[in-house]
Amino acid sequence: MLLIEQRADADAKSTEQLQLHFEIRSKSRLRARLVSGEECGLFLPRGSVLRGGDKLLGSDGRVIEVLAAPELLMEAASEVPLELARAAYHLGNRHVAVELLPGSVRFVRDHVLGEMLRGLGLPVSEIEAPFEPEAGAYGEHGGQGGHAHGAESDAAPVRAKIHDHFHRP
Repeated sequence: MLLIEQRADADAKSTEQLQLHFEIRSKSRLRARLVSGEECGLFLPRGSVLRGGDKLLGSDGRVIEVLAAPELLMEAASEVPLELARAAYHLGNRHVAVELLPGSVRFVRDHVLGEMLRGLGLPVSEIEAPFEPEAGAYGEHGGQGGHAHGAESDAAPVRAKIHDHFHRP
């Protein structure tokens, strides 16, 4: 079994591919199969999130490209930014992972949530597509295919700024 314990450089040429759904790409320890069928084990730092296009380094030196697998999603679309903001607000209020795109918001298929957004006046359709949701304010920068950044290192300057703002003499 191929062992994968680290990321490869973003510009490294891949020779293998690993296609996974987002929920699985959010796990740092798992057993999976490459597109070729070969079994592999991922042992990445806890909290790692893989994005489509990320590169991983196998224990034998091979470079594996991560592919975002198509998933069953729902997509709410609107040309009115306020309607999309309202949809994102209500989904976020329910702690639903969302992917924000120009003119639409996507989330894992859930008919109750779809009806909620239809009730807000948005057309909602069911689609199958790769899912790259937002990572959150203190996590990696979603949808950019970059490497994960530790929440502590990203959040510390923000916390310091907020602290200074509210605790200035």
